Amino acid sequence: MADVTKQDVVAAVANATGASKADATKALDAVIDCITSSLASGKSVGLIGFGTFEVRTRAAREGRNPQTGDTITISEKNVPAFKPGKGLRDSVA
Repeated sequence: MADVTKQDVVAAVANATGASKADATKALDAVIDCITSSLASGKSVGLIGFGTFEVRTRAAREGRNPQTGDTITISEKNVPAFKPGKGLRDSVA
């Protein structure tokens, strides 16, 4: 389980901005929806000082069925990825 939940983030945003928790929830949901729809359409989302959300292609590869041990082919797929910005890297270090 995550140490900080969505409700914790909503409470922090509401406290920092003076907005209600309902308004902070709407704002956070709008940000998440924007990032999700941008990634779904193949665009990256860059937040300067924080990082970049992007879609990466994971190459096809061979794997094994753990129940039977048979070799299977795992197909290529797109996965979301996050590359932290310098500001975030420096604050964590």
